[in-house]
Amino acid sequence: MIVVTGATGNVGRTLVRTLTEDQVQVTGVARHISGPRTVSADLAEPDGLRDVFEGAEALFLLVAGERPYDVLDAAKSAGVRKVVLLSSQGAGTRPEAYAHPRRFEAAVRESGLDWTILRSGGLDSNAFAWAESIRARRTAAAPFGDVGLPFVDPDDVAAVAAAVLLTDADTATHTTTHTGVTYTLTGPAPTTPRARAAAIATALGEPVTFTEQTRAEAHEVMARFMPLPVVEGTLALLGEPTEEERRVSPDVERVLGRAPVAFAAWAERNAVAFR
Repeated sequence: MIVVTGATGNVGRTLVRTLTEDQVQVTGVARHISGPRTVSADLAEPDGLRDVFEGAEALFLLVAGERPYDVLDAAKSAGVRKVVLLSSQGAGTRPEAYAHPRRFEAAVRESGLDWTILRSGGLDSNAFAWAESIRARRTAAAPFGDVGLPFVDPDDVAAVAAAVLLTDADTATHTTTHTGVTYTLTGPAPTTPRARAAAIATALGEPVTFTEQTRAEAHEVMARFMPLPVVEGTLALLGEPTEEERRVSPDVERVLGRAPVAFAAWAERNAVAFR
């Protein structure tokens, strides 16, 4: 059995479906039950997780809550042998701003479990933040409209996670090819916010007006749902990305044996959300 935390999210939902289609027994963990394979639990309260982990061999873990060591202790005591952590690219490129995911990464490395860390770049599904304004007014707003980053399809992240979770242990070494590896997951090419809005317009067959926000405007919006250090780090990454943050990583293709999916294809697949 594999336990998938964040089972109702953009990555977790696809991961649960992929594993189920591969005839794997899956328990999805979410704050709110959304289906027969989902249980209600909260990573912020790890004391109640041991029963959820009981009987599982592997765990897909989100960066959520403040007690990663306790979550991993509960998993280990329940018999879990492998953990795959979904972290952020910023944990590697901007350690001070992304201290929270770095703490989870440290806990995973020190857990005594077989581990793999997936550092995801920005997700294509972040464009869902535009869904309401595009549906209502055919407008999209974002800062740094002409700064490109290689955003990644969340389904590609889920596919990599599934491939890592399903890799059988080598009978001689009892390790997997992914054990102890940190992957950086990006899309196939940098795209700008302006270009992503245009791709959604193409998928809709209707024009979408892009408006570039000032840094202050974006800060005000982000501060409503992000801690201030994360807001500052995110704006710095979006507006002044390093060469490493702009670079397309080979890791999606390395794991899956195919190129990552382009944003335009994600937009086509999700056009209904913007109609």
